Amino acid sequence: MQYILQKIKDFFRLVFPSNGLEWLLFVFFLIVYGVFGVYIALHYRIIFDDRIPWDAYFSFDNRAIVMTGGGFERHPLSNYFFDTLRNFAFLFSNNQKNEVFRLVLALCCNFAVSLSLIQIFKYLRNIIGLTSVISLLLLFFFASFSTPILLSFTPETYTYTFLLLTLYNYYAAIKIKKNQEIPATALLVSGITIGGLTITNIIKIYIPILFQKKLFKSWESFGYAFLRMLISVIGFVLLYLYRLDFDYHKIFEKTGEQYEKFSKPKITPIWDMISSWFLGGNMLFSGFVVRDYHSKSGFQYKALFMDVYTSWVPYLFVAVVVTLVFWSYFKNFKNKYVQILMISFFVDVLIHAVLKFGLHTSYIYGGHFIFVVPLMLGWLFYSYKNSPKMLSILTVICSILFFYLVMNNLIRIEEFFRFLNNFYQ
Repeated sequence: MQYILQKIKDFFRLVFPSNGLEWLLFVFFLIVYGVFGVYIALHYRIIFDDRIPWDAYFSFDNRAIVMTGGGFERHPLSNYFFDTLRNFAFLFSNNQKNEVFRLVLALCCNFAVSLSLIQIFKYLRNIIGLTSVISLLLLFFFASFSTPILLSFTPETYTYTFLLLTLYNYYAAIKIKKNQEIPATALLVSGITIGGLTITNIIKIYIPILFQKKLFKSWESFGYAFLRMLISVIGFVLLYLYRLDFDYHKIFEKTGEQYEKFSKPKITPIWDMISSWFLGGNMLFSGFVVRDYHSKSGFQYKALFMDVYTSWVPYLFVAVVVTLVFWSYFKNFKNKYVQILMISFFVDVLIHAVLKFGLHTSYIYGGHFIFVVPLMLGWLFYSYKNSPKMLSILTVICSILFFYLVMNNLIRIEEFFRFLNNFYQ
């Protein structure tokens, strides 16, 4: 009994704020994002409109995800999660898909994103060991990115994958720091939850195992690690096939259809889609484009999408951030924590930038990888911890980036509300 109580206590200490500053930050983000999301939920129907299945804003599939969990080929087990979330919202809305229903969905998103930011802060403080001042600078810089802003009120798989991935990265880093193995149970649960919400992310669960101490120095260590991975994979696959009544042919058919649909070449140059949408769009809002859409039932509606950048300044912003990230990578190349983060990031680079899956709307996928940016910046600060001059230079650079990011995104949010006022009251 004592063991179980200790495990529960450790779990809550891992997931939730564990000291006064973390609780203060958590409450702060709940309030700031909460005011934003609550206002949108109560005054506009953009978060959930039963007539609009997909793409109302930035290609998010809110209604489709909330009602069905999305396509099984991309989100194999998300229907179980969103069935629970939908029923939870119905408890407060008296089974009506009204403003109360939207409000509960938005508050759940707010909770998930705020908790994700706490995982980022914990990593910066407890794994990297940065000072509170630098950690807060990087945290608020990241909190102003377009991805956490949008996900703070968007009931999509990305919102909860964002939380699970940041939590898992922090948990795995703790295990590596203590020279401990990631238990089979943790791998199984992580594989089912993270891979279940978005199937491509399941590979990220196993990356930290590659950096387990003495993994390749004995067959016993390697074999035990492989066994733990195998248990996780088998558990995930069995649940996946159970949902499909073990008709595995559907997986290949639907996966092929989805790849064909979302990887066709677009008019926009690939380099611009990568810089403006895959990288930039998840940090710095670009200009918006309004398009006419209609549902299968014929309902006409307006949809909002991001355009490519039209000024050299946003491209410079993206270039500087990417340069800092790769500067950190090469500076800390032998650091296993850094390798875990970057290999995970390269998985998304392969999917979106190389295979071009969803590249034209890659600004919606940021929850899968954009949290790598503040963590890599954190490792860059760490690598110069004994150089006050370089620390000052990096602080000034990040502060300038932070200022421009906030100014730009505030202007774009105002444009977003103009769109809501025109079409979604």
